[in-house]
Amino acid sequence: MDRTDTKILLLFSAGLALFPLLVANPYYLSVLVFVGIHSLLAMGLTVLLGFAGQLSLCQAAFFGIGAYVSGILTTKIGVNPWLGIICGMGLTGAVAIVVGLPALKLRGHYLAMATLGFGEIVNIVLKEWVQVTGGPSGLTGIPRLALGGVSLNTELKYYFFVWLIVMAVFVFLSNLVRSRVGRALLALSRSEQAAEVMGVPVSRYKIKTFFLASLLSSLAGSLYAHFITVISPESYSITFSIMIVLMVIVGGKGSLWGSLVGAFVMTLLPEYLRVFEDWDIIVYGAVLLFILMIMPNGLAQGLAFLFQKASSLKRGGRE
Repeated sequence: MDRTDTKILLLFSAGLALFPLLVANPYYLSVLVFVGIHSLLAMGLTVLLGFAGQLSLCQAAFFGIGAYVSGILTTKIGVNPWLGIICGMGLTGAVAIVVGLPALKLRGHYLAMATLGFGEIVNIVLKEWVQVTGGPSGLTGIPRLALGGVSLNTELKYYFFVWLIVMAVFVFLSNLVRSRVGRALLALSRSEQAAEVMGVPVSRYKIKTFFLASLLSSLAGSLYAHFITVISPESYSITFSIMIVLMVIVGGKGSLWGSLVGAFVMTLLPEYLRVFEDWDIIVYGAVLLFILMIMPNGLAQGLAFLFQKASSLKRGGRE
């Protein structure tokens, strides 16, 4: 990470730490827990789509696999929740490799359709395998996580826990995209043929990036399951996969900061639009359209540009 990102990250972390002191309402803390979980999903897809140029519409499926594996192991077998999370990530990673090896040979909308099909298969399995998943009724009684003997049984505890994970993942991915691997991924996103000529192992990097995004989705799914303690197939549909893509695009698909901004906007916006009742979906679409029209490169880059513009005007006024 460079100095600018480090400073912004420290300020952002300070804001997150101070938020519970300013707003003690558990509801708002729970909403920000969901923002953190969505940030993990968005960061994984940002690396896959924004840096490697591979559009996936099955992140909700990986999210669901992680949630259900962890939930089933802990409720029906009595496995420790942490082991359940690890098992969920292991199975999700294995499935991602099996799916990714043939699917990632495709490009563009063909890849999108292949991953879309896989996502629908997973959703159907979650609905129809009633004996294991609970079917449309879902899975209940999922235990809360405990850390060092302390149960994460309140919104405040879970809030700090989730955002510590988000910040750790952000630092890891920031260093990754600035490394030799990150430069190779950018070359791959611009032209696979050119990247291959330059010696980039395109197929290997594509499957590794797909694998990484699946692990983050699985981790997010397990964190989600152990927070709400009740899960159902409706939460892991193609609609949610599209929502994750929108988080990345609205925030700015070439920026990890954009994934955080997108997660905030796409999670908080529906909360504020509830006042419009039956008109909320129309207002929601209009707001997204407006954002994409005035900031086509995403909110993160757009806001950074406006800040730089304001700073330059301020300096010019002083001179």
